Amino acid sequence: MAMSSTVVGRGRANADAYLVLSVGVVILGWSPLLIRWAGAPGVATAFFRNSIAVVVLVLPFWWKRRSAGRMVRGAFWLALLAGVSYGIDVGLWSTGITLTGVANPTLLANTAPIWVGLGAMMLFHERLGTGFWAGLALAMAGAALILGLDRWESVLAGTGSLYGLLAGIFYGGFFLAGQKARESLDTISFFWIVLASSACMLGISMAALRQPLIGYGLSTYRIFLALGVVQVAGWLAVTYALGRLPASTVAPIMLVQPVITAGLAHFLLGERLGPWQSLGGVAVLAGVMLVHRQRAQE
Repeated sequence: MAMSSTVVGRGRANADAYLVLSVGVVILGWSPLLIRWAGAPGVATAFFRNSIAVVVLVLPFWWKRRSAGRMVRGAFWLALLAGVSYGIDVGLWSTGITLTGVANPTLLANTAPIWVGLGAMMLFHERLGTGFWAGLALAMAGAALILGLDRWESVLAGTGSLYGLLAGIFYGGFFLAGQKARESLDTISFFWIVLASSACMLGISMAALRQPLIGYGLSTYRIFLALGVVQVAGWLAVTYALGRLPASTVAPIMLVQPVITAGLAHFLLGERLGPWQSLGGVAVLAGVMLVHRQRAQE
């Protein structure tokens, strides 16, 4: 009887985790549309998005550090490095969205698992199986098709999609540094350091690019606020699910996010993906899925 109750309890916990993860993925799927609607430069939008998230989480971070022990110096610097990588990632991704639309930059930014695998091979000497290389070839073929079609359409569209692909590389760097930092840091502390350092980096980039900090309309500031809240809510939902479900389960479900974004962009922004672009997108997602599967097996 006790065992039966335990099984039922685990089943309910897993069901709750799947529900929370699904909500988180849908929430994150709206972020690219909000970036597009903001009508502000990409780096500035990313700066406000991360800065507001820093403010939202400052009290939980302070409370956590009060009860936690002394922070490991190496973990702090790794979290700082992860934050810089994340800042570059969201800066490039947001700029790509402002240039070309939401679907393709978001899709190409989700190639991060491929770059994580390659980085793990070079930095940590991990061996990569045949499935990884097959997934890499398939995803890159899809990315090349998307980039080629966008470049044919216009230089601006091609540049925006290229920014999305470059964002995926730095997103991979965030995961690589974060993987090591999380061995000694709790979730809230790690997430806050990442957001704070990325906001600082984006603020410096704004100044260098001469993007304005003030002077936007009220509706734009409202969207900035929504972006910060959406980021915190979405990633806390994903973090909750990661604590209760295997990463090999969570990661493929996260790939639904660019599909949701593309669907929303189709109906709300009038962005139309042609058959060849859709084929490229399917190839990218299938390739990333193969990479996930291979690394989960390893």
